[in-house]
Amino acid sequence: MTRVKEIKVKNILTKSNLPVADYSVNPYVGCAHSCRYCYASFMKRFSNHPEPWGSFVDVKFWQEIKNAGKYEKKKLFIGSVTDPYQILEEKYGRTRKLLEELQGSGALISIATKSDLVLRDVDLIRTFPDARVSFSINTLDDSFRKDMDDSVSIERKINAMKKLHENGIRTTCFISPIFPCITDCKAIIRECRNKCNLIWLENLNLRGEYKPRILDYIREKHNDLHPLYEDIYIRGNRNYWYSLNEELRKFCEDENLEYLRNDDSENRPFDSEPIVVNYFFHEEVKRNALKENSLV
Repeated sequence: MTRVKEIKVKNILTKSNLPVADYSVNPYVGCAHSCRYCYASFMKRFSNHPEPWGSFVDVKFWQEIKNAGKYEKKKLFIGSVTDPYQILEEKYGRTRKLLEELQGSGALISIATKSDLVLRDVDLIRTFPDARVSFSINTLDDSFRKDMDDSVSIERKINAMKKLHENGIRTTCFISPIFPCITDCKAIIRECRNKCNLIWLENLNLRGEYKPRILDYIREKHNDLHPLYEDIYIRGNRNYWYSLNEELRKFCEDENLEYLRNDDSENRPFDSEPIVVNYFFHEEVKRNALKENSLV
């Protein structure tokens, strides 16, 4: 059961050092999706909550955003350390409130979610220039998804991505985190390529309290892979990622998909084939996100 608390905050927008955003925006603290691999669990130390990460959510209430026009052409990343469309959003509507306050500002919004509740706000999202919504999808096997998080089914995620894309909203299939020899990147790319404008690839990073949790899960449910995971996450061998990088580069070449290390999708025509961007070695992005959001 998720413990819910309403809190008042001075500001809802935090200046960001991330290369993908000028501001980070998180309408909630914590997330009821309880992802077993959640890097944002680091945030617990700043939340004043003794409960395990994933078992509590603070709902933010802020003073109405004044002079929203000052965010014109500024990049706002909504959901850097929480899901703005987790189930509590259905009741509290804090993300919708945020969008209403920013509507007409000219802000460039990017939303990260694992929920199809985002479809509720298509009417609002469409009014923002070049808005983007990304969905984290690291498996097509819903039984594995259930082992890893409490979000909606894979089918519902992909259907939501498709509907947003059909409504002219730029979508991203974020294949993250990639579990070695479990995540089938090629199958996900084939399934989602006609429903998105961009495909990001990010490897599974294990650190902190969730590292032993994931390794124990692999030992219990995928014991044949445990030696590989120990090699990667205990001994620090990066060869698996180098090999997968080359494998996916060749796959994308065969599929006539562009494979890059940098994202230039914002300047591409909407109906272009998605580009595939490798972020295997961009762990510093998440380190910066943790650092900046510790001050929220």
